[in-house]
Amino acid sequence: MQPFFAVIVCIVSSPVDPGYMFAMSNSASNTSAPNPLLKLALEIGPLVLFFVANARAGIFWATGVFMVAILISLSMTWMLERRLPTLPLVTGLFVLVFGGLTLILQDELFIKLKPTIVNTLFAVILLGGLWCGKSFLKSLMGSMFSMTDQGWRILTFRWALFFVVLAILNEIVWRNTSTDNWVSFKVFGIMPLTLVFSIMQLPTMNRHRLPEDEGTD
Repeated sequence: MQPFFAVIVCIVSSPVDPGYMFAMSNSASNTSAPNPLLKLALEIGPLVLFFVANARAGIFWATGVFMVAILISLSMTWMLERRLPTLPLVTGLFVLVFGGLTLILQDELFIKLKPTIVNTLFAVILLGGLWCGKSFLKSLMGSMFSMTDQGWRILTFRWALFFVVLAILNEIVWRNTSTDNWVSFKVFGIMPLTLVFSIMQLPTMNRHRLPEDEGTD
């Protein structure tokens, strides 16, 4: 069962955006990856700083801190691994673009829209892959464990729907609550939801696990 719990750790330790879990699950099986605690700090650190900065100085300062923290996190990841996982890089670029618009226009709408757009993008990519007969989830996580093609299709479809749900929840929260409540939801709501959803997928992952993968227990 070790690979399955490694996937869960990768998922919940990447709360900047749940889409991080794809690339992080790849690096979990990479022997050149940094120490897990350091990796956790690099992944969760920007969001913690975002929350603290918002509580102390407001959303605009928090956005600036978040952007700098993301750049530092990506830079340190590059120095440690000599590679930048594609999806964290994409997510980081979204943070920089929408964060930059937030600061330049002094309009917090842009940073609030970023999770909606990113989660929707990941959902579209996954569903589009399924439509074309491909599971991008398998391409990104298949090195960690083996499942039947049906299992990968089920898991991919469920994650796509989960990203849609996250996008809808983000829209509901930011449109109907204060900025402070939205930041709290981003920090303390998304990660527990992702953890619960991930654990709920373990029975399906076990049920569709290929026999030759049993030796990794």
